[in-house]
Amino acid sequence: MPILESRVDRDTLSIEFTAEFDAPIERVWALWEDPRQLELWWGPPGWPATFTRHELTVGGESRYHMTGPEGEVSAAWFRMTKVDPPTVIEFDDGFAGDDGEPDLSQPIIRGRVSLEAVSANRTRMLTTVSFDSLDDFDTIAGMGMHEGMSAAMGQIDGILLAG
Repeated sequence: MPILESRVDRDTLSIEFTAEFDAPIERVWALWEDPRQLELWWGPPGWPATFTRHELTVGGESRYHMTGPEGEVSAAWFRMTKVDPPTVIEFDDGFAGDDGEPDLSQPIIRGRVSLEAVSANRTRMLTTVSFDSLDDFDTIAGMGMHEGMSAAMGQIDGILLAG
């Protein structure tokens, strides 16, 4: 399990994960940059992700959905607010309607990923998600976001080992 530490903090309306991987920073960056690699781990086990659009540039957008074990579909989106390869990605994330477009009546999650080379072949990834209100935090946390992201990130080591 690559996660070293996780923290759910209602006071700061945030959930944070610190993970380390036995791979150079550019290789871990590729897990975010390449939508086919992102699909391999973004959804938790049993809920694989499918990205139909992925633009890792400031202002770029992604559209994706996760498919559950009974065939249920949960559509979502990203909008990139900061991209500084290979160290920082910031994005807004939310639910989408049946047409795949953002449903702005649902909570928006503010994501930040920072990558740091611990050594030539080891990378630390700090992922923080934050919310605009306690209601949004409680809604998303209540859906199991902490557990889901922990399980999703737990798949990364296998992807890195596979090449």
